[in-house]
Amino acid sequence: MAMSPPQATNPVYRPRYNTAMADLSSLEILWEDNHCIAAVKPAGMPSTHYDGSEETFDRRVKAYLKEKYAKPGDVFLGIVHRLDKPTSGVLLFARTSKAAARIAEQFRDGGVDKVYWAVVEGRMKAADGTFEDWLWKDDTAGHVSVVKPGAAGAKHALVHYHVRAERGGLSWLELRPQTGRTHQLRVQLSSRGHPIVGDFKYGSEETTPAGIALHARSLTFLHPIRHEPVTLTADVPSTWRGRFAHLLAPMQ
Repeated sequence: MAMSPPQATNPVYRPRYNTAMADLSSLEILWEDNHCIAAVKPAGMPSTHYDGSEETFDRRVKAYLKEKYAKPGDVFLGIVHRLDKPTSGVLLFARTSKAAARIAEQFRDGGVDKVYWAVVEGRMKAADGTFEDWLWKDDTAGHVSVVKPGAAGAKHALVHYHVRAERGGLSWLELRPQTGRTHQLRVQLSSRGHPIVGDFKYGSEETTPAGIALHARSLTFLHPIRHEPVTLTADVPSTWRGRFAHLLAPMQ
């Protein structure tokens, strides 16, 4: 099996001048070549845009590429997956249509290994386990619920978890989702009495400085051209190290 290429050192790009679209000085690039680009999305920013004027992360990455390479026209950026607005962490984009098609297929087929970190309320019953549910999305309300298996319109959801630490009534979890459903981790945890800290939409009573305590820690995919495994890892937001210092002590 081909060896994974060396991991990037998470460079922070500092533009030569300010852009009208966004301040790029804090954009943290995890990986960049002619085919793909990945960066760390901050909590509270939408992954992609539709027709609105709100600043979105894909627009920020496009601005970075346009400025860095002095591109006079539009910049192509293929959307291959998304993170919820209040979630932080690794977000991968394609730079060509061929790469976009190949990476998107990996996501659809479950070929991408995703690792999330979450801080939830309460103590888990077991140090390791699996949650399996059927989820139904109310498109009008933008809310997802756990329903009976096989219910009309419901989708299967599966995730494995491991408890990394438990202190002060909170648990730090490592989550490996095997499916990619809307709000999946948020709903599966909340339905078991362990809402993600700061996730008021799904029952949390705890607060966070920004977003919710859900972080896309790492992502492993096959490079669309070289077909070698690439692993991208994002450090937790700096706000976590203050708010959850008692839990994160093992990684200090």
